[in-house]
Amino acid sequence: MIYHITLPALWQRAQETGFYLPEEFDKDGFIHCSKEEQIVGVANRYYAGQAGHIVLRINTDKLTSKLVYENLIGGSDLFPHIYGKLDLSAVDALAPLEQNDKGVFVFPAHWQTIN
Repeated sequence: MIYHITLPALWQRAQETGFYLPEEFDKDGFIHCSKEEQIVGVANRYYAGQAGHIVLRINTDKLTSKLVYENLIGGSDLFPHIYGKLDLSAVDALAPLEQNDKGVFVFPAHWQTIN
């Protein structure tokens, strides 16, 4: 499994179009994802002070687009990137991205199964 942080409105748009692409896809050329052990760090680094995001849980066995593990900013920690559309059947659950009482994001404890 890999994970992707997004907004509910973008996930809703995916339900209407039949596939998911984030707003920055045209600029980046891929969908930024994280492994389980990376998602909390990514959330706290890039979404601190923000609320209302959700986390998509993606089954890599069901991806139809190319998946590459790479690090484009330096370092040895490899991040999963999806080069193409995310087929909705690959997303098996979603959860709210929530913070603890200290304002630090935590890994979701409760997932809503989709497929």
